[in-house]
Amino acid sequence: MPPSSSVSPAPLPAATPSQKTGIPAERYVGFFAGLASGATKLLVGHPFDTLKVRLQTEGGFGRFKGPLDCLRSTIRKEGFLALYKGATPPLLGWALMDSVQMGSLNNFRLILQGGDPQSPLTVPECALAGLGAGVVVSFVATPVEVLKGRLQVQYDSATKVYAGPIDCARQLIRNNGIAGIYKGLSACILFRSFFWALWGSYEIYKNTFTAWGMPPSMLSFFAGGCAANTFWTISFPADVVKQRMMTQPDTKPARYPTLRSCFAHIYRTEGIRGFYRGFVPCFLRSFPTNGAAIFVYETMMRAGKGFVES
Repeated sequence: MPPSSSVSPAPLPAATPSQKTGIPAERYVGFFAGLASGATKLLVGHPFDTLKVRLQTEGGFGRFKGPLDCLRSTIRKEGFLALYKGATPPLLGWALMDSVQMGSLNNFRLILQGGDPQSPLTVPECALAGLGAGVVVSFVATPVEVLKGRLQVQYDSATKVYAGPIDCARQLIRNNGIAGIYKGLSACILFRSFFWALWGSYEIYKNTFTAWGMPPSMLSFFAGGCAANTFWTISFPADVVKQRMMTQPDTKPARYPTLRSCFAHIYRTEGIRGFYRGFVPCFLRSFPTNGAAIFVYETMMRAGKGFVES
């Protein structure tokens, strides 16, 4: 593969300052594309995410025998809509998260391109931009994921702690201050820093599929889906730790006070297998969900290009 990417994701023309704001259009088009990407991700992937989170956080208690048992048990005991528990925070938050993530990604790319969006990026540069975007979005993602995860692991009315996302946020802040909704921030930063793998491999897959003659209309979906599977395979242990830290009981002292203690506890009590609980529904979800999200993102970026040119 050539050292530099010959196909950059939805490149836009050279920066054209807005007459009203003076801000180059390329620096905000990515944020609007991210909004559409986040909404797509929620619509396609939330039921799979609920199964993933439940399997990740059950630990060694044996509540579920596997993904199918988790699905059957959830629907039988709580109804089909239980698969959408915790959907409200991402309904509002994922669009914002993807807006920040994709907008940051676009800006990091522009920085690495020296302000020239036509300048090709190497695969390592694409990966570096992904890492930077992942770290930035972690500060938006953590509160959303804390609320989502805690609502997803409420199994029945007898053990229900939170009436909804607002009540969950209120209780966490009342008991722990603002830090309550930032439980697991370090784990979230670690997990999302693996976006280097998502965007680096995306360039590799896209260049490879282009060389194979794949039609442009299919390129972003399949390259995005393959990149998502690569990302989750590498980052999944960090995601398990993140979910454990975010959904741990609100007790003092904390069950997992640090990132290191959580890693150590999982390895000591469950072995390597503990770091891959919930991997199957995650893997099944990642291709269609992220493929569709990246497809929508690039489609919106192309639409933005047309709007700017007009």
